[in-house]
Amino acid sequence: MTSTVLGDRRRINVYLPDGYGESGRTFPVLVLLDGGEREDFHHITGLAQINAAYGQGQPLIVVGIEGVDRKHDLTSPATNAADQKRLPTAGGAAAYRRFLREDLKPWVAARYRTNGRWALMGESLAGLFVAETLLREPSSFDDYVIVSPSLWWNQGALAAEAKADLQRARFAGARAWIAFDDPPPPADQARKDRAEQDQLEAAFRDTRPAGLTWTVTRPGETHGGIYHPAALQAFRALYGSPGG
Repeated sequence: MTSTVLGDRRRINVYLPDGYGESGRTFPVLVLLDGGEREDFHHITGLAQINAAYGQGQPLIVVGIEGVDRKHDLTSPATNAADQKRLPTAGGAAAYRRFLREDLKPWVAARYRTNGRWALMGESLAGLFVAETLLREPSSFDDYVIVSPSLWWNQGALAAEAKADLQRARFAGARAWIAFDDPPPPADQARKDRAEQDQLEAAFRDTRPAGLTWTVTRPGETHGGIYHPAALQAFRALYGSPGG
């Protein structure tokens, strides 16, 4: 599809649930970041399919966006030199959010039978982007699946500012499902990662934002192994009943 916001073309992969062509039903839409065929698309659509096939969750339309420069698209600008050097192309998150809202969602709604409920899902840097979207532009989506977010970005600014963001935000029936990894050694970095996770969780617990249902879980997996078990848990938690 052509994006007027980004000024380029993006490859979109769309998974339609079993039986889509034989019914007039409408379905919730899961927008998957890092959604290319060589990224996370087949992993997540396989879990969505088997979850629905065994009656453990609603069928979903999954819309995967193939990455181009994820380090640019999924990050807001950093204010510290170390992160600027680490990801020199960073800083495109605001435009990417506009692309999702203004280009992608209308494009999908015009072509597929959606029921009006939209979820955004991502892991690692994509998880950071999903968390930032929830905290700072919560009306963009209805459901947010945040897996092992890279809270280290910009010296942990997102977690540090989360309480203030939640106090300002207005939610209307939104749901957030957050899975944290168990940080591996070295010990100093693991403690820092865990402290940022705890800070983000405490922001939700302390503010108790009206209109938002949120869950934090720790599946006991490292960053490299968390996505599959966390995604399956999220599907069952958010879409485990006919009413979704």
